[in-house]
Amino acid sequence: MNSFHDFDLAAPIARALAEEKYVTPTPIQTQAIPVALARRDLIGIAQTGTGKTAAFALPILQHLHTDRRRPDRKTCRVLVLSPTRELSSQILDSFRAYGRHLGIRTALAIGGVSMGAQVRALLNGVDVLVATPGRLLDLMRGNALRLDGVAHLVLDEADRMLDMGFIDDIRKIVAKLPAERQTLLFSATMPPAIAALASQMLRDPARVAVTPVAATADRVEQRVMRVDRAGKAAALAKVLKGEPVERALVFTRTKRGADKVVRGLAGAGIAASAIHGNKSQNQRERVLAAFRGGDVRVLVATDIAARGIDVDGISHVVNFDLPHVPETYVHRIGRTARAGAAGIAISFCDAEEMPLLRDIEKLIRRALPVTDHRAAPAAAHRPAAHHRPATAGHAPANGQHPAAKAGRRPHNNGAGKPHRRDVEARPRHGQPPQPPRNAGAGIAGVAFLQRASHAARGNDRRGAGRDGAKG
Repeated sequence: MNSFHDFDLAAPIARALAEEKYVTPTPIQTQAIPVALARRDLIGIAQTGTGKTAAFALPILQHLHTDRRRPDRKTCRVLVLSPTRELSSQILDSFRAYGRHLGIRTALAIGGVSMGAQVRALLNGVDVLVATPGRLLDLMRGNALRLDGVAHLVLDEADRMLDMGFIDDIRKIVAKLPAERQTLLFSATMPPAIAALASQMLRDPARVAVTPVAATADRVEQRVMRVDRAGKAAALAKVLKGEPVERALVFTRTKRGADKVVRGLAGAGIAASAIHGNKSQNQRERVLAAFRGGDVRVLVATDIAARGIDVDGISHVVNFDLPHVPETYVHRIGRTARAGAAGIAISFCDAEEMPLLRDIEKLIRRALPVTDHRAAPAAAHRPAAHHRPATAGHAPANGQHPAAKAGRRPHNNGAGKPHRRDVEARPRHGQPPQPPRNAGAGIAGVAFLQRASHAARGNDRRGAGRDGAKG
């Protein structure tokens, strides 16, 4: 298929595609659209950024155009499940764009916002409902939605829904669907749990796979910066100030970490915003709108956004923290170098993250270029020399411990004092000072004993003179 015209889509859909400037289908679209048009169940293996939304939206819109019946109250004809609010919103936007000339009714059911408007939108039924699993179950429990009218079910980013713990919710939802339906399942990977779910849900599915998850985009320049954990914030500020950044997406491992990075960048004079699960839906939508519009140049996100942000013009992706799952790295850096553009992916790696880097390199089957930006090790601290003559029981004036003269390094217990066994034994009255217990043997040990004996004889003579004066 070299053109969307080859799919023989309805004129209203073809006109919308022309308005969107869609000319040549992507590989996943070329393989998936004919199967879905034939009403077969489908398993599609494709990572983010490959055009899979159009791969399932276009054939479904074609079926809706062919069958113009109205949905019943509190029902939907098409149900699309996705893991995140952002991805759900983007899928619905795509349906509305491709079906703008079909007069279809659509609705969005996601958490983080009031259910009232969603309940009202479903009251008279909709053609297409895009939802996250949790909010969909809430609507079903509240008798705001029935699923007995669903003719087409789409599970998008199925492996991500598994990671987020939605697998049981999906089973509950599927149990309420009619047996006679078309099911399209898309996933970047196919772990055993998803394979088992697919075998239960789909009937004799066709399978298409493009761009395996281990492959990273060819036009992404990838590099790694070895840094100390405490130096990551300064390294990020240096990258953002020193490189020609159009839009930068920075990934952290935790929500608290994302907020901390934003505060650190503000202290460095760089404006940034964060998006994660603790933000309300209205906050997330405002931040995304500002990022798309260019009002916010740096967006700091957790992995909730790794597959849910589709923004053109992201020139840099920065992995502030390396992900624990190596496939997540591929999804993160897939946010740049889209639509034929080039992009840069920079990953910070501290000492504890080296095993994670090795896992990533093993997955993508290539070694990433690494530059070392760690702080130089501090010079060894040496105690100040004592400016007093060496006497019995004290170290020499040059600060060197007698044990060091004997060829050994004095131990240190971490409190700034020599270890107890390295301290000279306190002389008894009338006895010469004793050498350290671990003083070396041989010539050095003999020399020490000679010096100690000489010092003791001198002390005895001085003591005798003082006693005679008193008498």
